[in-house]
Amino acid sequence: MVDAATVARGVLLLMRFVVFGLSLGLTVISFQAYRKRPSQRLQYAFLGFAFLSMGVAMSSVITQLGAGADELVRVFFQMAGALPLIIGFSMLYLSLYR
Repeated sequence: MVDAATVARGVLLLMRFVVFGLSLGLTVISFQAYRKRPSQRLQYAFLGFAFLSMGVAMSSVITQLGAGADELVRVFFQMAGALPLIIGFSMLYLSLYR
């Protein structure tokens, strides 16, 4: 018999894959828009979505790897995962206001 915690972990893993797939989809769509009509705004948007996708992937991996790690190591992993998200949102900001 499968316990509730195992099912919940499986659902969480599936949800992480969906979030990553959606972020990759946005990256591909923004890249296609940039290739169709090259502009600085679309380039910033594409780079922003690419960094967001990287941040989503890193956050998922870091959550898995950092589960058994020391507290300080977990904090450094989380900081490393937040960096691409900060860059990605900054690039999206630039794409809107440049």
